[in-house]
Amino acid sequence: MHDDHDRHEPLIPEPGRVEAREGGPGGPALDADTTLDARPGTEGVARWLRGALGAATGLPFAPVAGAQGGRHGGGIRLRVSPEVAEAYGPEGYRLSTDGSLDDVAVLVEGGSAAGVFWGAQTLRQLLGPDAYRKAPVGRADRVWDLPPLTVTDGPRFRWRGLMLDVSRHFMPKDDVLRYLDLLAAHKLNVLHLHLTDDQGWRIEIRRRPRLTEVGAWRARTKWGHRASPLWNETPHGGHYTHEDIREIVAYAAERHITVVPEIDIPGHSQAAIAAYPELGNTDVVDTASLAVWDTWGVNPNVLAPTDATLRFYEGVFEEVLELFPSTFVHVGGDECPKGQWQESPTAQARIKELGLADENELQSWFIRHFDRWLADRGRRLIGWDEILEGGLAPGAAVSSWRGYAGGITAAEAGHDVVMCPEQQVYLDHRQAPGEEEPMPIGYVRSLEDVYRFEPVPPGLSPEAAAHVIGTQANVWTEVMENRDRVDYQVFPRLAAFAEIAWSALPAPEERDFAGFERRMAAHYRRLDALGVGYRPPTGPLPWQRRPGVLGRPIEGLPPNV
Repeated sequence: MHDDHDRHEPLIPEPGRVEAREGGPGGPALDADTTLDARPGTEGVARWLRGALGAATGLPFAPVAGAQGGRHGGGIRLRVSPEVAEAYGPEGYRLSTDGSLDDVAVLVEGGSAAGVFWGAQTLRQLLGPDAYRKAPVGRADRVWDLPPLTVTDGPRFRWRGLMLDVSRHFMPKDDVLRYLDLLAAHKLNVLHLHLTDDQGWRIEIRRRPRLTEVGAWRARTKWGHRASPLWNETPHGGHYTHEDIREIVAYAAERHITVVPEIDIPGHSQAAIAAYPELGNTDVVDTASLAVWDTWGVNPNVLAPTDATLRFYEGVFEEVLELFPSTFVHVGGDECPKGQWQESPTAQARIKELGLADENELQSWFIRHFDRWLADRGRRLIGWDEILEGGLAPGAAVSSWRGYAGGITAAEAGHDVVMCPEQQVYLDHRQAPGEEEPMPIGYVRSLEDVYRFEPVPPGLSPEAAAHVIGTQANVWTEVMENRDRVDYQVFPRLAAFAEIAWSALPAPEERDFAGFERRMAAHYRRLDALGVGYRPPTGPLPWQRRPGVLGRPIEGLPPNV
């Protein structure tokens, strides 16, 4: 049941059920006397709520022991509820502001602490856009009114993700923390960090210091699409220290977000080879002459299939596992040109030694080595859908990026799948036609196109559909040189994506996009309060354009593959 949104702040993503109390007095209000009663297991949510809502409202939200609730009708109570868990799952919640409990103004019950946290996000939306600011903007004695209602809700998918490519353009740590807050505000719970590529290595590996001393920096950067004649001659780079990563992971965990690291192998590796030339195919190319790559595209310089390379990356992954508690570890596995292996006596000898058919099976051997290595350490490998081509261990999962086909194949073979097809949810692709879009890439993927994306393709058997554990929007940053450019490409489309990932929507053609747009009118005000540089519905603002910088727009409708 969805009631009339005019009675309360519109909610995104749309919750499962909203029941507004008819007649009688209005809803409760939060004021300086409102207490916060955090029952066992919800202490972390209480800390977040005091920090975020306390900053925006100026209210202290005192612990319940020291006071008896606000003069406008009690306090806020947070609790974990087995009943909610049974009905809506561990991330489900029930939020009540309808006055049904005498001593409590707001009751947030969750199937787990995560469910309580997502309920707190809905509470924040109901308080209006000013609840997203970092300091109060109203009168000191402002009272924060809430509508009388009950929201019961839970997510469709357990993996609701955003991938940020921090290799092509580095995103400083504080900007990553900001994106975690933006994910949390949209009930997204996975941040996939693409940490290594040809253009930069972004994570400190203490046993291999040159990975960041050399591999984190490039002398210049292609400006626009790779066919552009323009260069940015300012050296570019940066990396995260162990302490930075621990801070990012802890900040995410407080918001019930899992950070999934990606170390891309055996392709997309020129930054690593620039730092340690012995990792490359030294019998084919002079790897000592390679620098961190300064342009875009698929790079021919891939890792050599040697025991020394395996040992090197085992050491890398040992440090990665120390820093990231995520069950899933992403190993890339995409876009690995085979030309150097075809020419390399070392690679050909390895193919013969292992009894492999060709270079494709050599790549599969490389991936399966780390599949077993990670499984032995209680983790699960996930990779781009190319990893399917040589068979996978039972616990491995697939990020289906080239379309639906890889995900369908993987799911039907019993592998878990995260659906992230490039023609649907690659947010680096342009969001409108015309020359005003900055550095336009790919087919047009409008807000409505994203809203009509369906992660589970029709015709998938129920058994296979159960292996679609979620969906993810991907952000590749070749033409996004800073945070403002990332904001422009990601928003507002991430709000539509969040609703797909969370809400139980009808079939794509039956979705109420007009209703979503009406709710977005309020959501833009929240994004304004958060300082998000989104693309306005009317088109880019003057400073969001990049006149004269080449993109690669593709006309027509994208293939549905």
